[in-house]
Amino acid sequence: MSASIRIENLCAGYGVVQVLDRISLSANDGETVALLGTNGNGKSTLMKCIMGIVPPSAGRIVATIDGVEHNLAGKATEEIVDLGIALVPEGRRLFPRLTVEENLLLGAYRDAARARIADNLAFCFEAFPRLAERRNQLAGSMSGGEQQMLALARALMTAPRILLIDEPSVGLAPILVINTIDKIQELKERYRLTVLMAEQNFNQAIRIADRGYVIVHGKIEYEGGSREDLANNQLIHKLYMGL
Repeated sequence: MSASIRIENLCAGYGVVQVLDRISLSANDGETVALLGTNGNGKSTLMKCIMGIVPPSAGRIVATIDGVEHNLAGKATEEIVDLGIALVPEGRRLFPRLTVEENLLLGAYRDAARARIADNLAFCFEAFPRLAERRNQLAGSMSGGEQQMLALARALMTAPRILLIDEPSVGLAPILVINTIDKIQELKERYRLTVLMAEQNFNQAIRIADRGYVIVHGKIEYEGGSREDLANNQLIHKLYMGL
């Protein structure tokens, strides 16, 4: 069983405003790949393109699941989710007036997930004990860190093969950022996921990334073949460290 994603010369935007300019990148089976960049450089737009929320104007998005290629461009979001691709969106996007458990159950609507709903719910509560404690609490009344846990767990309820995570550190205190990034690594290894993570917190992202890309003004300006390459790159030093 394997899952990977490949993007080739992708262009996309909003109306006449082009945001992504010939983006090419990949996340191979079992990898954690970081998409690094400051706000406004196109990370979220790329995630939305993969999920069918923003249609590309050019290029290809190909997911290979168990040896079968699927061209995602032009597919509806529900078709993409049904292939086993899940998004943890920036800002979490929970249902604030529903309980923790109700939010989780809403993540399990695809057929493959419904068949494993009890096991996946038990796993989420094991992975995030705080959610088990608060399963009947309204999501909107939880802290930012707890809501991020819930957003991750809701994505896991879809029984994904490829997990997209958009800015998991936004709005969290430093210690919660560390805990969240650690949890992503734990879940990736336990579920054997392929992870593409968009993140502007460089130091935290490269702790778990196998490799990564730097996006600047909608273009991939650097591809690092390892976390060491990313840590030693001069462009990254300039963007993130002011060196």
